[in-house]
Amino acid sequence: MFSKEEAQQVRKEFWMAFGKSFPRKWLLYNTKIKDFSFKFYADKKKAEVSLDIEMKDEIFRDAYYNKIWSLEDILKDFIGDFHKEELYTLENGKVISRIWIEKDGVSILNKNTWQQTFEFFVEKMDGFERFYYEYEDFIKDV
Repeated sequence: MFSKEEAQQVRKEFWMAFGKSFPRKWLLYNTKIKDFSFKFYADKKKAEVSLDIEMKDEIFRDAYYNKIWSLEDILKDFIGDFHKEELYTLENGKVISRIWIEKDGVSILNKNTWQQTFEFFVEKMDGFERFYYEYEDFIKDV
């Protein structure tokens, strides 16, 4: 389908198109909590918006995860049904805690699904951000 170089170029175009379509400064890493960040992800099969809690210290990681988990029903009101995993292993072997929502059936390599993906990103990241800003003081109090 695509050579490695072509796929890399399409991925670059995807992220540039997203930034141009929705020019907004997202919260992402600027939570003022070290190793606590929101992320966008897209691949050939799906798109995800996640909250990654990546502290090396398991006690802190667990404390932040449990803070978010204690607000589960409220978070659902902001983003809908989501997945959660207290011990999520990344491809590089690092263990983090992750809360995420995904959209299947879209592909970073299929320009026909880009608009759906962009709208999903905006809706769900906006929900995550509104949730975070509303409960920021509670979440930070670890």
